[in-house]
Amino acid sequence: MSVFSFHLANCGILTTLGALVRAPKRPGVILQRTPCQRGTHLFRRQAFFPQLNRMGGEKRAGPGLSPNCTRSFSSDSIPGLIHAECMIPMTLGRPVALPARYHPRQLALFANWDSEAAIDDFLATSKLGAELSSGWHVRMEFMRRWGFISELAGLPEVAIDHDEQCPVVAVTLARLKLSQALRFIRWGKPVEEQVRDNPAITLALAAMRPMGTLSTFSIWNTQKAMTDMVNGRSSGPFANRHAEAMQERNRRDFHHEFTTLRFRPISEHGIWQGNPRHLP
Repeated sequence: MSVFSFHLANCGILTTLGALVRAPKRPGVILQRTPCQRGTHLFRRQAFFPQLNRMGGEKRAGPGLSPNCTRSFSSDSIPGLIHAECMIPMTLGRPVALPARYHPRQLALFANWDSEAAIDDFLATSKLGAELSSGWHVRMEFMRRWGFISELAGLPEVAIDHDEQCPVVAVTLARLKLSQALRFIRWGKPVEEQVRDNPAITLALAAMRPMGTLSTFSIWNTQKAMTDMVNGRSSGPFANRHAEAMQERNRRDFHHEFTTLRFRPISEHGIWQGNPRHLP
């Protein structure tokens, strides 16, 4: 079963910058010349799924590949990974120009995996996984999607139903149009404050990767509390902030791509901000 995870850790600025430059990636695609094409400029694309060689360095043909087709992998190629986003965590509601908003010594990783076993292997065997294992993460089952991000194009709009009184995790992921940055900040900051101050939230933050990738992550006591906030049904004088911002986005989009994803939390692991429990 496909599973998602969201990780937070105090990794240090060098690890964070390294992950931003070379994020974990799924085993890739190689271009391999076939016997009948030697001497020509034609190549055949061969998908490969590397098997970790604990000693490193070996290349070998794998299932479904011809004997002359070799497979290789690099240190940032992770078996079982479907997609990953490495980002710098940010404090919701703080001014964009304030340095204290950004936490470059911390790392946020949002990822989609083939299975929970792939997460365990990543944390136990990779250098970045070892850094992240010192922090906290939540594992999640996908429920619903609004909008579209190319890298997660295979997700259905609705996967499972979930009781309105049960906890949910919400993740947004966007590719910002840089020309719309100031307009997005003007509409987005009040919504950040609305989410941050909602009493039904147990953990909420934003995250970013230069240039133009933005994300939010929040854990809600109930699905109903989250949908009430989204639709302007929560209490307080600023209950319509999120709904109004969405209307403005529909009028003129802030992003090249944008999606909101909703998840059922499966389990949490580790400690974040001195707290081992963030799920309700």
